[in-house]
Amino acid sequence: MKTIEARRAAFHGLHARRCFAIPNPWDIGGAKYLERLGFKAIATTSAGFAFSQGLPDGSVGLDSMLGHIRQIVDAVDLPVNADFENGYADDPDRVAANVARCVETGVAGLSIEDNSGRKERPLYDLDLAVDRIKAAREVIGDSGVVLTARAECFLVGVTEIDEVIRRLRAYANAGADCLYAPGIKLREHVVEVVAAVAPKPINLLISDAGGLSGSVVTIRDAEELGVRRVSVGGALARAAWGGFLRAAKQLAEEGTFDGFSGATPHSELQQLFAQVRR
Repeated sequence: MKTIEARRAAFHGLHARRCFAIPNPWDIGGAKYLERLGFKAIATTSAGFAFSQGLPDGSVGLDSMLGHIRQIVDAVDLPVNADFENGYADDPDRVAANVARCVETGVAGLSIEDNSGRKERPLYDLDLAVDRIKAAREVIGDSGVVLTARAECFLVGVTEIDEVIRRLRAYANAGADCLYAPGIKLREHVVEVVAAVAPKPINLLISDAGGLSGSVVTIRDAEELGVRRVSVGGALARAAWGGFLRAAKQLAEEGTFDGFSGATPHSELQQLFAQVRR
């Protein structure tokens, strides 16, 4: 197994050149398979893990999420980026304490979002949001963990690109290594965001088959826009749930087994994970 230090150094290196995909498994088997496919890094997904526990996204507690993150880190030899939601606290000091615990799991990176979780005021005021990133940066220190700051504007209905850029620039100045605006849809907005925080890298979320307004449908497309990292959030989990739901509904409503037609053979999975264990 590579050391934690080596994985963190490798993760930094990935952000310094070209564009890479960072898929999001929600369990150990998925993480191992993605490693076998040759991905250079993976990330956890708060949504995927929550769904696997029978919970909506955002409902998993800190201790459970830390346990899950550690399981994924321990399962593979790859750098792992943690979807650490809003740091599981509002106050910067509490965010710092929780980030310190996340760093202890061995992650190579983690993200902190500015979504407060409150319907009446879904985004933290910018000053508080900046202080939260500063607190995370300080506790990460020289550990080598990549800090990604997320501006959640698009996900809560704030669509003004100037506000997105204002927040991302502030987070970059506060010490974030990578910037991320999930929900961004327009090609021109991606170009603006990349230019606004350069030379720091941008993470782009692609979570459906249509890509980004039909214009970014491959990693190469994203790279041409200056994006350094593409994640898929809960998309792989939702794809798996799509197959499960279709098959289960057919069995329940029609009494048929057609939904099993695309299932991976038991023998293939047995062979896969027997090889992975070696």
